[in-house]
Amino acid sequence: MLESEGTTIQFHGGGLVAFGRVRVSGPLPRAKQPEDVGFSSHRLERIKATFQSEINKGGLPGAVILIARRGRLAYLEAFGFQDREKQVAMTIDAIFRIASLTKPVISVAVMMLVEEGKIRLTAPVSSYLPEFKETKVGVEKINSVTGKPELVLEPARREMTIHDLLRHTSGLCGMFGNSLVDQAYREADVFTPRQTLAQFVSKLSKLPLAYHPGTTFEYSVSTDLLGHIIEVVSGMNLDEIIADRITKPLSMPDTGFYATGAQVARVAEPQIETETGKRPAMRDVVNRPTWLSGGVGMISTAIDYARFCQMLLNGGEFNGVRLLSPKTVVHMTANHLPPDIAMSLTVSSLFGPLIPDATHGQGFGLGFAVRTEAGRNPLPGSSGEYYWVGSTGTVFWVDPKESLIAVMMQQIPLMAFDQGSLIRNLVYQAMVD
Repeated sequence: MLESEGTTIQFHGGGLVAFGRVRVSGPLPRAKQPEDVGFSSHRLERIKATFQSEINKGGLPGAVILIARRGRLAYLEAFGFQDREKQVAMTIDAIFRIASLTKPVISVAVMMLVEEGKIRLTAPVSSYLPEFKETKVGVEKINSVTGKPELVLEPARREMTIHDLLRHTSGLCGMFGNSLVDQAYREADVFTPRQTLAQFVSKLSKLPLAYHPGTTFEYSVSTDLLGHIIEVVSGMNLDEIIADRITKPLSMPDTGFYATGAQVARVAEPQIETETGKRPAMRDVVNRPTWLSGGVGMISTAIDYARFCQMLLNGGEFNGVRLLSPKTVVHMTANHLPPDIAMSLTVSSLFGPLIPDATHGQGFGLGFAVRTEAGRNPLPGSSGEYYWVGSTGTVFWVDPKESLIAVMMQQIPLMAFDQGSLIRNLVYQAMVD
């Protein structure tokens, strides 16, 4: 059941089922039956069968999957366990660490400030963070004496801009590679949670870039840097401004950087790994973090995140609340990568068919990947769709051509890429109109 403002909504049939009373604020309205929004109830049942099979085999603990079309819920179901070890059943209001699904939220906050004239996309990052004025690029060269690679620092051909940060062409690194610059990040303990966002940025400013800005798409900590720029420009802590400008206006009560009160009991947990006999390490979300990560630090529910997606699909507005203009959303969801952009080897190996390059008919906008053309990709979808995935098993995409939103929440590390392929096929095979 879904309860809103005292009204109980019962879900039945091909995927819309009852899971106990859940109080949420202003959910998307439900379709009376999936067929009303172009889905086959019979075909939607394949989602449950497939995911339940994975849960029974121990492949994943549980999941929540939400599908909305034409502004109405077609499917909302919870599977398996919120906590397998404690035998706590998954519910549709379970709270997940959404990892990189944080990035679109932060990107929207940036673009709101762009609309207000407080941030300029063309401005150098040093306009807001002066410590990045003289950033160097670390080029790997073989030492003629030792025969080993070493970093040679050279001036950047140009400064990184806000635009570069949003589209991941800043020259910064992520956390998956093993280049000499990546190693320098680890030696500087860049990713420790025991630091403030300002301390993180200070460390980063002292390290070389991996690439000249604008030359290479490298999935990176760029959005964390944007998080601090938001703080500098707004004069507020990142969690405060996201709550004030986005989650509260959109009625997303379970979205933020940590869980409080009754929310704690709804936090989904990963299961014990067979190989290690332990749960995989995941971010502590019970206490306010020292480092408010704009790249990976937020929590949410499938229902909350669907409201955020619907706002984008509606051209920046949801339930009478406008965050962005339609033209800004169009700009964000266009491909911003130049045709000659290089792709880092880390990106190519990590993302598979989700990689945002022309070979796969995809690109990257201002905060998420975008599909630029039909075909070229083994995954179903439409030209003009935008999406992203999180390393904890979270996935979303918005398909404007089909007026479609899909959100999948799980807590199983690095499974979003594989499960993202699975859920896409299951969603589109059920769409019959």
